[in-house]
Amino acid sequence: MALAAKGLGYEYLAITEHSSGRGIAHGLDAERLRQQISEIRELNQRISGIRILSGLEVDIRADGSLDIPDELLEELDIVIAAVHSSLGQGEEQMTKRILAALENPNVDVLAHPTCRLLPDREPVAVNMEEVFQAALKNKTILEINAMPSRLDLKDIHTFRARELGVTLAINTDAHSTEQLDFIRFGVGVARRGWCEASDILNTRPLEELISSRQGLKCRV
Repeated sequence: MALAAKGLGYEYLAITEHSSGRGIAHGLDAERLRQQISEIRELNQRISGIRILSGLEVDIRADGSLDIPDELLEELDIVIAAVHSSLGQGEEQMTKRILAALENPNVDVLAHPTCRLLPDREPVAVNMEEVFQAALKNKTILEINAMPSRLDLKDIHTFRARELGVTLAINTDAHSTEQLDFIRFGVGVARRGWCEASDILNTRPLEELISSRQGLKCRV
């Protein structure tokens, strides 16, 4: 993945496997996560021309807690939090659940905020305005997920987040090197939301990404 991203001209790539809580995609438990952090550090010594960021897509449990301990999340360059379970919660409960994750100082990014899957799954019931305000307050980045079956944030949510000054990131959610090309779909959503490059975190050069406190809460 790193070599493919380098070939596309990227300066950096984040590896953000799922955590193990929901058994999604052979997710990482604490031991395997520590092993991956070590392997990524080694790869960064061996591969020139691209920086690999160690990350995780951690599950937001039904009560708003995360399924990986904070002391381990602190070791990562980037932490993405996402809802994958109990999708039928009511709006008030779901919103409180997501806001609790946004208040965690180790969470950098909220992934696919409405959890929709096109054309099979409707968005969850969540007060997106409250999510936007909490993201702004906590300096949490919101994801535009470029996977064609997600496109989440959608265009009108992207517009509102940008209007409020929330920092956004376009993520391919790539599970293979070929899916890195999905970035164009996320760029399309961002354009429909009137975004410019300055609104999108991962348009920034690596040096600016590392130094920007508007970016990752940042252990890079």
